[in-house]
Amino acid sequence: MNASSSRSSARRAVIALTLVGSVAAASAAWPLASGAPAPACSAPALDGGRAVSVADYRGKVVYLDFWASWCAPCRESFPFMNDLQRELAGKGLQIVAVSVDKTADDARRFLARNPASFTVVLDAAAACPAAYTLEGMPSSFIIDRAGIVRVVHRGFRESDRDEIRRQLVEALGN
Repeated sequence: MNASSSRSSARRAVIALTLVGSVAAASAAWPLASGAPAPACSAPALDGGRAVSVADYRGKVVYLDFWASWCAPCRESFPFMNDLQRELAGKGLQIVAVSVDKTADDARRFLARNPASFTVVLDAAAACPAAYTLEGMPSSFIIDRAGIVRVVHRGFRESDRDEIRRQLVEALGN
């Protein structure tokens, strides 16, 4: 092989690697969709308990909710999630709410006004929001018993309640 052929092959290899890297980076930034495996991530419980991971609840249906103390729709969603946890826990539902606040104090102040009867974790490092490629706040994911994302919800409106409840009951198989 002559020098010109070697340079040409090297150029093609660099171009191919650049394209592969670009496609990989772009696909990593795509929003998580229904049918995708739930990304692995964990965050410490806000009450100071052990770290919690969605994988801890394999075999249950998980309603994974991302929220923040500054999020107005989050204040509306917490009473609804309390109702869901109370109604459907016995059928296999586990709600996990991930605060993306920068400090535990911000999250605790929110919870003092909007109590939670479900698992709450704090992910100030934003590892879980990055893994789930959040596009807005709040965002929630219905994850089936096998760890597959069945439904993605962006935002929360009063009109979403019936549809979310229906989707959870369907995921629970009831």
